[in-house]
Amino acid sequence: MNRTDRTDWFKSSRSAENPACVEVRFVPDAIDVRDSKNPTGPVLSFPRSAWTKFLNR
Repeated sequence: MNRTDRTDWFKSSRSAENPACVEVRFVPDAIDVRDSKNPTGPVLSFPRSAWTKFLNR
């Protein structure tokens, strides 16, 4: 399984000690983002193409 096939929630390894960050998961055709402090709260879902553009800025 490569990094972009993960369907479980994760956060950056640089954020391991910080409880206030975002979590990401890769689902078919989208990238989901949520607040790590509120795991049952709202989720933002972005098309993979939009996520790629965001990372390349």
